[in-house]
Parts: sequence; C-alpha cells; structure tokens
Amino acid sequence: MIRFGVIGTNWITESLLEAASHVEDFKLTAVYSRTEERAQEFASKYNVTTTFTNLEEMATSDQLDAVYIASPNTYHAEQAILFMKNGKHVLCEKPLAANSTEVTQMIQAAKNNNVLLMEAMKSTLLPNFKVIAENLHKIGPVRRYFASYCQYSSRYDKYKEGIVLNAFNPKFANGSLMDLGVYCLYPLIALFGAPKEVKATGVMLESGVDGEGTVALSYDDKDAVVMYSKITNSHLPSEIQGEKGSMIIDKIHTAEKVEIRYNDGSVEELTVEQSHPPMYYEVKEFIDLLNSGETESAVNSFENSYTTMRVMDKVRSQLGLVFPNDN
Repeated sequence: MIRFGVIGTNWITESLLEAASHVEDFKLTAVYSRTEERAQEFASKYNVTTTFTNLEEMATSDQLDAVYIASPNTYHAEQAILFMKNGKHVLCEKPLAANSTEVTQMIQAAKNNNVLLMEAMKSTLLPNFKVIAENLHKIGPVRRYFASYCQYSSRYDKYKEGIVLNAFNPKFANGSLMDLGVYCLYPLIALFGAPKEVKATGVMLESGVDGEGTVALSYDDKDAVVMYSKITNSHLPSEIQGEKGSMIIDKIHTAEKVEIRYNDGSVEELTVEQSHPPMYYEVKEFIDLLNSGETESAVNSFENSYTTMRVMDKVRSQLGLVFPNDN
C-alpha cells in the first residue's frame, strides 16, 4: 500500500483521487492546504484525519510515502525538491516546473535521494496513446504531426471584466502554453524526440501571459505544427501524416478515438476501450513503478519531461513570456 499526501485542494486533485480510488495499493493519508479550515474540509470528504498547513512538517512526516503536487506551476520545483530530499516519491502535475533549469534540479534531487519523480502527464499513458505508438509504422515514413488543443476558458470572461485569476497570471507561471500547449508538445516528443528547430508565434495578453499560440517544429525528415488557446475553441482533431496514410486522433490531450485513413481510401479503426477515468493510468504507472523498485517512468521519462520543457522555454523566449522563476 502506497500512502499518498496531496498538495492542492482543487478540482484537479479531486479528479485524480476519483481515478486513484480504482487503483489497488493507493491510499490517501494526508492533505495539505494553506488554511487549516480548507485542509480539514477537503480531508473529511475522503475520511482522512492527517492534515498539514506547513510543507516542511508534511515532508518530514512518517504518515506518507509519496506526494501528488497540484499547486500552481510556480511552486512545483521547490515543493517537489523539498519532499524528495525527505525521501518522498513525487507525482507532479504537468507542466513539471516553470522552466527547464528547475526540471534539471528536480531530476537531480530524484537521483540524489533515490526516489521516483514522474510528471503527471496523463495523455501518454492512456491505452489509445499506446495504440498510436504501436501502429505508427503502418502509415509509412511520418512527414507531419499536427496537434490542436484550443479550449475557451471560463476564466477569460472574468479576465475581460478586469479580474485576473490564476490561469491568466504570469506570477503563477500560467497561460495557454503551460496549461494546454504542453498537451500538444509532450506526445510529439514522446513519439519523435527533440526537434531541431522551434518557431513560435502567439497572442500575448496585457496581464503578461499568452492567450493562444502556434509552434512550428522541424526535424530532419518531418515537421510539426501545434496550436493551443485559452481564448478560442477548436473542434479539429489531431493528425499524424505518413506517406501511406494519416492517423486521426480525436483529442491529443485525451485520445479516445484513433483511426488510420489510408491513401487507397480504406479506413482502419484502431480505438481500444478505455475502462477507467483518464487519470487512473498515471496513478497506476506511478504505483507500478514503485512496486517494482523503479525510479523513472520509461514513457513519462526524465528526458521527455526535460525536452518538452526546453521546447517550451524556447517558445516563451520568442513570445516574450516571462515568469518570476526565470530570474
């Protein structure tokens, strides 16, 4: 049984806990919040009695083996490193950190303390992502990857009224690249590795974050285009184009339907049934790794997390998107 603590008492933590309730060996034993009242309120929903308002105390507690971090992006590295230094395993919400320097420090802390660190990127661990990876050879040499994740944010309405919530505040290392763009870039890098060149454009908002953006990435033998937005919607699927056909993916962030349309007009349905909520698979991967004594995921690997963040650093430098963590 792996005893988990959670940092962050928001909807994403609730989604993870709902998914984790289906995973054998997962047990929630501790909750952190900045206020005792909120910590107690959240913990009581899950019949948990151990709460913390001090991260140092939580990190040194013998009540937990691992921690799930779902705090604002600004705090990911600092919090993860604190827990790893105290021998705790870390499942950290995406993006892993605010920049690649922090990712390097986190990976070093994991290695120094012989603990598991994994980015909670659900997309690459889903059954239908496995299907994508295993069937790519069928479309011949891949020449283009196209991914789109554009979802109008309800918080943008508040933003237009003059109320800047966390989602649009650079202080928390937020914006559309960090929130949604990462879902387009991570699968690209998991499938094809680091690109040779990165060119980015986007719309910067007055608050100092990007509202939407487009990134063109080039490889020796293929190119990639990713589009993401928090200020518009898109209804386009994502696509990997090969010389023999194209693989169509309904949603790059949560692939539920995958098919190949071949050049001869035939269609091969590849979709497999997903029997659990999307976040189940990241928790299962994390616990399976711990149970087998591993300290790194082969899919959500250190290299994939680092390379993705390096690309995001390049995108940000081209957009002029700066976070406090960059100083």
